[in-house]
Amino acid sequence: MFWLPEEDTGSVMLAPAPASLADSTPLSLPARLPDQDTEHGLHFLHELSNGQRVHLAMPAGASPGEPLVAVIPLGMDGFDRMEALARLLASLHGRAVPPDTRLTRQQLARARRMLQAVDGHRVGASQQEIAKVIFRLKPIRRDDWQNAPERFATMDLIRDGLAMIAGGYRKLLRHRRRP
Repeated sequence: MFWLPEEDTGSVMLAPAPASLADSTPLSLPARLPDQDTEHGLHFLHELSNGQRVHLAMPAGASPGEPLVAVIPLGMDGFDRMEALARLLASLHGRAVPPDTRLTRQQLARARRMLQAVDGHRVGASQQEIAKVIFRLKPIRRDDWQNAPERFATMDLIRDGLAMIAGGYRKLLRHRRRP
């Protein structure tokens, strides 16, 4: 049909509504220019009423404002996309938007700390300086620093943050699944 980044499970693919659904009056999105117009189609970031955004992809040649249907591939990522669709529908109908459950509050906090640690690492800050900022540490003696749990946590944050930047961020877009 049309391209959608494989790892972007927070996306909803849209297509023109077939004539057989004319009686059900499918919704149309407000007419506006796409955020990105590619050879594969139009891409929008739709703002939800709770401050979240959903990535919408429409086939090339589709015009915003026409009635649309959602297309959900039946793979394992379909569950994540159905959740994104539920958030979109709630927003379009003025209902309370369900939360995005892909990341817990703790996972979001850790991701933020990872990025802070990598930022500090990239500008040349020492691990101890990074830990002081992230964990609000008071000055600590060198010997105590060698065995401090914050030292090891900072090393983990830097390592995991660099891995996230190198492509591991895609894991953030999926729910954890058992094999």
